[in-house]
Amino acid sequence: MIEPASGSAATGLAEVKVMLTIGEVAERAGVRTSALRYYEEVGVLPPAERVSGQRRYDEGVLARLAVVRLAQELGFSVAEIRSLVAGFDNVGVDSDRWRELASRKLTEVDALITRAEHLKHLLEESLHCGCLTLDACKLVLERHQEETTSSGS
Repeated sequence: MIEPASGSAATGLAEVKVMLTIGEVAERAGVRTSALRYYEEVGVLPPAERVSGQRRYDEGVLARLAVVRLAQELGFSVAEIRSLVAGFDNVGVDSDRWRELASRKLTEVDALITRAEHLKHLLEESLHCGCLTLDACKLVLERHQEETTSSGS
């Protein structure tokens, strides 16, 4: 849907503001309409304009949704994404805020990698232990001993 916007003083011509329905945004962004409603509800997207009770979005929402998708792929929670985009309805997402949140996420990812490497090592050891039963396995007994020692029991 195309709606007239305020005129341009330099050209004297009216600028055209393209407004998209929720279905058009969903199709172009590759998300469900229910996701768009949810993003509005939780503050990830600003509330859409309404025309005869129906949501209408500026094309700029597509860039915001690309940021949201990237943040989701990188493991950011909804609260973190809301924090990332808060206050930047029309001007985009601040790169300083992105760097701050990305640095924190990178620390979390490093911790996950360390844990995953430890788990992989334990699994590899368990495949080569040769014990007849797990409850008699040296690896299991050592882990149990470590846990009871560290918990003070």
